Amino acid sequence: MPELPEAEVVARQIRTRLLGARLSEVWVGRADIVREGLGSVSWYREAILQSVQRFGKSVVLGFVNEQACRYVVAELGMTGLLLFRSVPTKYPQHVHVRLLFEGSREPELRYWNPRRFGRLSLLDKTGLERYLMRRFGVDPLLVSKQDFVRLLRERRGRLKPLLMHQQVIAGIGNIYANEILFRARFHPNMQVSRLPVRKIERLYTIMREVLEEAILSGGSSVRDFFAPDGTEGQYKRRHLVYGKEGQPCPNRCGHVIRRLQSERSSFICRTCQVSR
Repeated sequence: MPELPEAEVVARQIRTRLLGARLSEVWVGRADIVREGLGSVSWYREAILQSVQRFGKSVVLGFVNEQACRYVVAELGMTGLLLFRSVPTKYPQHVHVRLLFEGSREPELRYWNPRRFGRLSLLDKTGLERYLMRRFGVDPLLVSKQDFVRLLRERRGRLKPLLMHQQVIAGIGNIYANEILFRARFHPNMQVSRLPVRKIERLYTIMREVLEEAILSGGSSVRDFFAPDGTEGQYKRRHLVYGKEGQPCPNRCGHVIRRLQSERSSFICRTCQVSR
């Protein structure tokens, strides 16, 4: 599943190649792929792409015309991709939306999603504000250290599910939660209430380091992710524990990586990651 780094890579590529372009046509192949705002499709024709932003794991395209501004929110879900037309599309029947542009480096942006867990939403400003408030907590790359400490000090429960709770911390999924916790040497089942401030501060620093490194590497193409230009993310080559069950611990402690099965698979070293 694309997570924050992958969504950020997508947003940056679209911003570089399509910002300022005019949207000439919108083609929707499946009505059910649009969660909200299907009736407003005609508004977007001839609108200008004014902004491209990332919120959590979603990419938001902001359009403006003479009347107002509206937004296309693309949820990548488990298998969703935003691809330029120049990229060969596997199983083209799963291209559900096409945005055609004029005056840009790329003439078309496609929304490809075979499993359809993600959706598009076509929203006005009020609708976008409501969507963001309902779905997303703090952004791990924007929240201050002080606010992050305060946020965790107010919470209870296990650490890994909290990191992955999108309404608390937006954008971290199973891949990066595993990598962050291993680097920080925290067990995924550690109780958040037991973390002293200094350990929360260490978690904050490592969380940002992992996410920023992953963005610079183009994200992680573990299964289905490709950037809009078709390139694969290379951060999977730097994964220390995710998917490494049975392999030696990278810390050379003499133990191997184990898989813990709960809501989502956790990959841990029982020696290096303490549970208290």
